[in-house]
Amino acid sequence: MEIPLGQGTIDVRLPNCDVTVAEPPGGEGVDVRVAAERALENPLGSPLAERIDSDGDIAIVVTDMTRNVPDDVLLDVLLENLAEIGVDREQVTVVVGLGLHRPMTDDEIETMLGQHADLAVNHDPDSVVEVGTVGEGVPVEIGEPVATADAVLSTGVVEPHQYAGFSGGAKTVVIGAGSESIIRYTHGPDMLAREGVRLGRIDGNPFRETVDRAGDRAGVDFSLNLTHGPVGVLGVRAGDDRRVVSELASIARSALSVPIDHEFDAVICGVGAPKDANLYQATRGATYVALGDRNPLCEGGRLVVPAELPEGAGEGTGERRFYRHLREATDADALYETMREGYEPGAQRAFVVARVLRDHDLFVTNSDAPDVVEDCLMHAECDVADALEDGTEVLVIPDAVNTLLVDGE
Repeated sequence: MEIPLGQGTIDVRLPNCDVTVAEPPGGEGVDVRVAAERALENPLGSPLAERIDSDGDIAIVVTDMTRNVPDDVLLDVLLENLAEIGVDREQVTVVVGLGLHRPMTDDEIETMLGQHADLAVNHDPDSVVEVGTVGEGVPVEIGEPVATADAVLSTGVVEPHQYAGFSGGAKTVVIGAGSESIIRYTHGPDMLAREGVRLGRIDGNPFRETVDRAGDRAGVDFSLNLTHGPVGVLGVRAGDDRRVVSELASIARSALSVPIDHEFDAVICGVGAPKDANLYQATRGATYVALGDRNPLCEGGRLVVPAELPEGAGEGTGERRFYRHLREATDADALYETMREGYEPGAQRAFVVARVLRDHDLFVTNSDAPDVVEDCLMHAECDVADALEDGTEVLVIPDAVNTLLVDGE
């Protein structure tokens, strides 16, 4: 069977194991440009022309390279629509929503945005403006180019997300172009421990609700998002950020849900590019499986994640904090209990990984950074087969970050 690794795949053969492959229904693919144009013609809520001042400055927040989104196409369609209603190109600033990830290089931005790369700037989390508060007075701070714009738009992807249920909508702006304060609050142990904060859920999810309210403070005027599955892009929606997320999440659930009716000894979690660029991102494959709606593993079962890891643990602020916490920990239980008292923004992935490692061993295979893996309370192996014992029952999830495991009993 073929499992993603980097930009390609690896051929995994497990003749001595009982193998089941989790294959989501997949849905039907759409042409991104055509679907984006139709979404702008038939928005959820009032059209873009009624939401902005054509003489004002426009900020468009886009995702960074950790998301698999054809931002060049979405941005091109959005800019064409803006031009039709009288907005000159010079009025637009495209902000790359990094959150606490590392800045993208000029070459990376050009690859991602093509002819529109000249409009782009990396978000600077140290140069922000407070635009309001959420929760118990938590400041909502947004990058200056976004906070000072007359209109705020966003592109992005609505895909399963460990905390928000599904990504996209206001999250692209609030987290991608936000400061440490809102990331500390939304990604802290108190928030992540709340009922309803889970993969695949948006209704009754405190994380999602907080991000949406913060988006109101930030003045998110219009979102153009897509969702995708095994066959490619499944749908594009434009308009009110909450409605965009809700409709695309519904499409994604139908296409990505797989019922599970018994437990397995091991799960192979396919990730591939761009998520397997570093360990911080690649561990999503394991945590999405073990902390989703239906954990398919038996007690003591193991998780296996093939990942190239050309960036090691990762190069951004959050990634470095993630690595430090795991590297300095003696064991998963101690790390989890320590981090329950609090941690810096970006380190939440170490907290979530520790939660999984208390119950399951995690093997990362085929990587360029086995020493980094071993530093982080995980196990490194050269190949997937080396991480599995003969005679075990194995569930293979080729696209673990885009598969929703649900109870099939």
